[in-house]
Amino acid sequence: MKPLLKAQLNDTNLSAENTSTQRQLEISVKAVKDSLSNRLPLNLCIILDHSGSMIGKPLENVKQAAIALIEKLNPEDRVSVVGFNHEAKIIINNQSVIDLDSIRRQINQLRADGGTAIDEGMKLGIKEINKGKENHISQILLLTDGENEHGSNEICLRLAKIASEYNITLNSMGFGNNWNQKVLEAISDCANGTLTHIEFPEQAQDEFQKLLTRMESVGLTNAFLHLELAEDVRLAELKPIAQVSPETVELNPQREGEFINKYTIRLGDLMTQERIILVNLYLGKLSLGSQAIATVQVRYDDIKGQTLYSEIAPVNIQVQAQYQPQNNTEIQKSLLTLSKYRQTQLAQEKIEQGDNQAAATLLQNAAKTAIQLGDKSGATVLQVSATRLQSGEKLSESQKKKTQMAAKTTLQL
Repeated sequence: MKPLLKAQLNDTNLSAENTSTQRQLEISVKAVKDSLSNRLPLNLCIILDHSGSMIGKPLENVKQAAIALIEKLNPEDRVSVVGFNHEAKIIINNQSVIDLDSIRRQINQLRADGGTAIDEGMKLGIKEINKGKENHISQILLLTDGENEHGSNEICLRLAKIASEYNITLNSMGFGNNWNQKVLEAISDCANGTLTHIEFPEQAQDEFQKLLTRMESVGLTNAFLHLELAEDVRLAELKPIAQVSPETVELNPQREGEFINKYTIRLGDLMTQERIILVNLYLGKLSLGSQAIATVQVRYDDIKGQTLYSEIAPVNIQVQAQYQPQNNTEIQKSLLTLSKYRQTQLAQEKIEQGDNQAAATLLQNAAKTAIQLGDKSGATVLQVSATRLQSGEKLSESQKKKTQMAAKTTLQL
């Protein structure tokens, strides 16, 4: 398996007269499997909230969803299960997926009671999954239905960062409508995972299976994107790099040592599904002719932990005395996707400030952007929220979460 890397500008021509010009660089990367490759073995930890609010149908559906997911794993995969309320405990020790009867029995013994301390579950889950990392792809599924009233959100974010540094992908699932949207999104974004909203108990099994499909598509691990800029080329000052597919995430580039023009962005696991990164660049005055303005490369590990590098992808621009635009229409979709996300983020800030009319306008614009993308389901959710705000209504917790998910990804309803 190897990464397939492509880099392209939204406009490959530039006027020689310009002293400061903005360009968007789209970088796509995915893992390419050969025909003989089986999927990589998984090391999965499921961290389940079993606080008192999960009593009855919610917990029963989640337990059956977890069992159904584990039943689809292979014998060479590893699994562990951690349960938490106001404290955490190991339900299934990290082990190969062999004794399914024992695994089913232990999960079914889980009962709902107590409060919620998400950080306790994360702490124990990271410790347990770490036991089975060797020669496996390590992924955590974290599910909770409530606020972290007995824990610390700050500690949760620190633990997500630790998981990322340990090369563990952490996927968050919000169950119902009373979970903390900002915290779960920050956890999954930090640890290169995905955020899922399970509104109704009956959806749990389908959402667990979707996540398993995503995990099974991982082809390479511990990936980093290396971006080197030429002289007179710089990153935009504010939010210069974002992932726009398969979900939208603001990324935090890190300078490589003392080099002012070299940056590293952590990608984590690489899937066979394409990941698209958008970089906002500013170019100074460049001399006539074809100019190399950047290079892009991916560093990654194979399943045995050997560090490898992709080929370097150059980024060139044609500097012209008589400028003629050479626009790349493919990148327009990425720009619209990022615009939809940022419009919705600004709308949420306006709601928190009590300016519902400004929020409604932003959400209407986001809905129009979703229509341009062909995302009719997302546009409907965003427009409904805008209409409610315009009429003086407050958004319900369910509508807030649906709005955020419509901004973050393309909805499949």
